[in-house]
Amino acid sequence: QVQLVESGGGLVQAGGSLRLSCTASGRTFSRYTVAWFRQEGKERMFVAGIKWSGATTLYGDSVKGRFTVSRDNAKNMVYLQMNSLKPEDTGVYYCAASATVINSAMRAPSQYAYWGQGTQVTVSS
Repeated sequence: QVQLVESGGGLVQAGGSLRLSCTASGRTFSRYTVAWFRQEGKERMFVAGIKWSGATTLYGDSVKGRFTVSRDNAKNMVYLQMNSLKPEDTGVYYCAASATVINSAMRAPSQYAYWGQGTQVTVSS
């Protein structure tokens, strides 16, 4: 069982930066793939993901080159550094964890069993 809590959201001007954090509970967290999703209407859009070791990362096309996902397994933390923010980055950001997702399926929300409550990011123009 894994519990996730996001933090770090807020209001920022376009071009600014934010760092989101995902704090996890559970002794085996280091074995989980973690991803960030953004709520867009009824859908949760994939933003970024990182495998358990941190060696493999994946990004959504709209955030490549601007966002960086990282993790510190010793602290049970995953981070999303968001730079050069745009108004279209606005939304509720969720972190999610999965023990079984394979690389080719990392973008699919249905692959993640554990979710946080979300943190709001608002980018003003």
